[in-house]
Amino acid sequence: MKIGILSRNPSLYSTRRLAQAARMRGHHVKILDTLSMPVQVGLNPVSSLDLSIPELDAIVPRIGSTITFYGLAVVRQFESTGVITTASSEAIARSRDKLHSLQVMSRSGLPTPNSTIVSSPNDIWSAIEIAGGLPVIIKVISGTQGRGVFLATAMHTVQSILRSIRSTQEQIIIQEFIKESKGTDIRVIVVENRCVAAMRRQASAGEFRSNLHRGGTATPVELDEHTRNLARKAAQVHGLGFAGVDLVQSKRGPLVLEVNSSPGLEGIEKTTQVDIAAEVMLYLEREERKKQHKHRIKKSRRKKVSRV
Repeated sequence: MKIGILSRNPSLYSTRRLAQAARMRGHHVKILDTLSMPVQVGLNPVSSLDLSIPELDAIVPRIGSTITFYGLAVVRQFESTGVITTASSEAIARSRDKLHSLQVMSRSGLPTPNSTIVSSPNDIWSAIEIAGGLPVIIKVISGTQGRGVFLATAMHTVQSILRSIRSTQEQIIIQEFIKESKGTDIRVIVVENRCVAAMRRQASAGEFRSNLHRGGTATPVELDEHTRNLARKAAQVHGLGFAGVDLVQSKRGPLVLEVNSSPGLEGIEKTTQVDIAAEVMLYLEREERKKQHKHRIKKSRRKKVSRV
């Protein structure tokens, strides 16, 4: 197969591992800078510019939050030519928008922390009450890797954070703080409806975010069937073939915090010793076989119709 990895930085661990796993399985790999990919609408026969995208069988989008808009357009361009992708443009957009993601999970019956979007200062106290009172988590809708996530323990802190966020024109969510989790959460990697790896992350002293990028530590964890089902369903309702699902343990059971369409591989591969990159390649291979099988069936049907 010809596989493209959409990534702005070929030296990143996740990008390198995905490329390595693809080559180990005999595939041709191209690491493509997302912003260098052309997005063409309409045809201009007199143009001398080569605006064609590479001919590929599959892509693995690694779309950073800062280039979401253009990244989605690039993924759509590949989708329009029938290229297989680990995450469709629609699925990436759904998971990247935290509010939309929570709405999707709520409609699907997945348990999540109580959350409210705040569009007016008059709504702040009501949102805090819905979240169960202070302290609360305040999230920027488009944040990733713990960025744009704040813990507010008093009203003056809430107001200060809101003033800071509003200056950047960001929308925010006020969310229930799960005190009993004590700074721990679980990251699960789901590939094709299978939980292939999981780790428990512990926040560093004085930090409430457990992200490894922020000094958290991690240990492998065995999931019970209920938690596995939650992680699988969370990836499924977002339409993701490859996803990172974050859960937190609460008094009312595990809750889904968020779903990531471009989960980092370094921390969880090193923690669990699972070759996640290879699992992603196996998934693409299975999708290619399904595609070829459907093509053969359509071709066979066209032959039958032509004979009639």
